[in-house]
Amino acid sequence: MTTPSTSATGGPAFLDTLAAELAVDGEPVTEALDAWSVRTPLRVFIHYGEHGLDLSYAEARRATDTIAGNLEAAGIRRGDRIAVHCRSPYAAALWMFGIWKAGAVFCPVDPDLAGELLVAQLTTLNPQLVVTERAGLPALELVRRHLPYAPRVTVHDSVGVTPPHGFPEIPYARFLARALPPQLGAMAEDVAAIVHTPGNTGRPKAAVLCHRWIAQYTFLLRRLTTADDVVYSDLPMHSPLGAFAGVARAAWCGSTVTLWDRFHPGEFWHRIAATGASTAVLTDAAVPWLTSTPERADDAVNPLSKVWLHPLPATHADFARRFGIDFVVAAYGQVESGMPLAVVVQERPEGAGTPSALHRGLTHEQVARLCSHYRIPVVPGQAMPRKGVLGAPLPFLEVAVLDEYDRRLPPGTVGQLAVRPHLSGLVVQEYAGDPLSTAEALRNLWLHTGDAVIQADDGLIHFVDRVQDRIRMRGENISAYHIEDLVNQHPDIAVCAVFGVPMDGRPDDDVVLYVEPDPGKLVDPAALRAWCAQSLPPYMRPAHIRVVVHMPRTPNHRVEKHRLRRHFLGVADPSGPIVEQHRIPTPIPRVALPSGRTGFGGGMPPALPPALPPGGGR
Repeated sequence: MTTPSTSATGGPAFLDTLAAELAVDGEPVTEALDAWSVRTPLRVFIHYGEHGLDLSYAEARRATDTIAGNLEAAGIRRGDRIAVHCRSPYAAALWMFGIWKAGAVFCPVDPDLAGELLVAQLTTLNPQLVVTERAGLPALELVRRHLPYAPRVTVHDSVGVTPPHGFPEIPYARFLARALPPQLGAMAEDVAAIVHTPGNTGRPKAAVLCHRWIAQYTFLLRRLTTADDVVYSDLPMHSPLGAFAGVARAAWCGSTVTLWDRFHPGEFWHRIAATGASTAVLTDAAVPWLTSTPERADDAVNPLSKVWLHPLPATHADFARRFGIDFVVAAYGQVESGMPLAVVVQERPEGAGTPSALHRGLTHEQVARLCSHYRIPVVPGQAMPRKGVLGAPLPFLEVAVLDEYDRRLPPGTVGQLAVRPHLSGLVVQEYAGDPLSTAEALRNLWLHTGDAVIQADDGLIHFVDRVQDRIRMRGENISAYHIEDLVNQHPDIAVCAVFGVPMDGRPDDDVVLYVEPDPGKLVDPAALRAWCAQSLPPYMRPAHIRVVVHMPRTPNHRVEKHRLRRHFLGVADPSGPIVEQHRIPTPIPRVALPSGRTGFGGGMPPALPPALPPGGGR
C-alpha cells in the first residue's frame, strides 16, 4: 500500500489511500468485533479483573447483538441517544457495542456527577434512554424534577426489584431475551458518540463524534497492537482513553482487554503480571504513584512493553528504565481533534526492557518498520526533551500552527495548534446545543484546538500552554505551563496549577499558584514564595499562593483550573468544596437553577442539592 504523505493536500488517490487505511480493520469497530468472533471465537475479549469475569469474542458478539435487538424492540431508532451512566466498565463496554449495533449514539456520563452538573449534561444529551445501575439511581432521582423531561431508564444490575424512583423504567430483564441486531449498515460518517470535553479550563462541552473519529483517534495505537497483545485499562468508560483507546482498540486488534474499576498503585504491577498485560494507557498522574514505591531488583520483570503516557511526563525515561518499558508513545490526544500528532520514544534497546520470555506483540524491528511506513518519528528516550513534546503529524489531518488571524507561523514561533481533516468525520462535528462554541472552534475551515504550541526545527511540535492560560505581564505573554514545570520540581509538591487573574486598574495579570503537597507533607506558602524567588524572574513569581489538600481533577486527571479560579474568587462551586491546607471545609450554599429555565411545568422546584465529592472515583 502506498504510504500517505502528511504534507499531501488532496487528490482522489490520496483520499482513497487514507480511507482504505481506516477501513481495512473494519469501520465502525463493531465490524471488527464480529469478525474476530468468527476467527477466534474462544479468545477472551474482556477480562473484568474486579470480579474475575472472562468474556470471549463469541460471547461478546451474542451479548451485544442481544442488547441491540432489544433496543430496537424498545423503540430505539437510528441516531437516538442513549446515556450510559455506569461505574462498571464491563457493563459500559457491552452497552457501548450494543448501542452502536442498534445504530444509536453512545453518550457516556460520569457516574460521579451530581446536582446541576448532572442536569446540564443530561439536558444537553436529551437521551431516549439512560442505562444506569443501582448505585447511580439516587443521583438521578435527585435531579429528575429539574430535567426538561424524564427519560426512560434501565438498571443493568437489577433484574429483580429496583430501588424506588420516578423515571419510566424498562425492566432490565427485557434486555436479556435473545434477539438479533437490526441490519442497519452503519457508515463511518454516522455519529457514534457524544463525549463531554474534560472541562479542565471551563464548562465541559458535548462533542459530537463519528465512527471515523474513533478510528482516527486509535489508529497509531492499533497499528502498534497485535492480537497477541493484552491491553490494560483502569480508565473510566466516560473517557475516550478508557472507552476507545482501551476497549475499542482491543476489539479492532482481536486482543484481550483487562478492565478494572479504578487505578490502584499498590495493585498495578500485580494486575499486569497476573494478566500478562503488554500495553496500557497511563496518565501522567499515575507515574508518580508508581515510582514512589521503594525500588526492587525485579521491577523490570513484567510484560508491560508499550505504554501511551498521556501527557508525556518529565520522568518518562526514569520510569521506563526502572520498569523495563520498551516503547512510550507521546501524542496529542483531544476530544475534538482525536490524535493528530504522535512520536514513538524507544526507551530501552532490544533485550534491555521487557524480558523476552514475557514479551508480546511487535518486536523492535517491526516497530521501526511500521513507524517508517507511516513517517512517524522514533526518538531515543535519552534524546527526548524533558516534557512537552507532542509529536509529528499523522496522515489523516493537515496540521498547522496559526496566529490570531489564522495565518501560518514559521517554526520557532508560538501559535495555536489547528487541524484540518482530509476526510469527512475525522474531527468533532459540533458541540451539541452550543452553536456559538462550534462556530468559534471551526472558524475559517480549521479546528482550533485551544492549545498554544511551537514547532521545532526537527518538525516535532511541542506544547506551550492552553491559549486561555497565557498570562499577560508587561505587554508579554507568560506561559503558565512553564511556571508549573518549574514549581513541580519542588521536592514536597505533588502537582501545581498556575493561572492569571486581572490586576485592579492595570493591564497586567497577577500570577496565582495552587499546589497540592505530596502525601504526608506540609507546604508553607511563605517558604514556597522564597523558593520561587530563587528560581523565577520577578515578573513570573506568584502573587498569590494557595495550598490545597486535593486538586480538583477531571476523569483524565487533568487539574480543573476553572474550579480553582472559582475558589480563588470566592464563587460557590456546585461540584463541592476545595479544601485548603489547615482549613476546615465550609458548606457550599445551595444554588438555585436559573429562573428562566423551562420544561418543569408550574413553578420552579426547590434548588438542586450541591454536588457531592466523588465517592470512590478515580
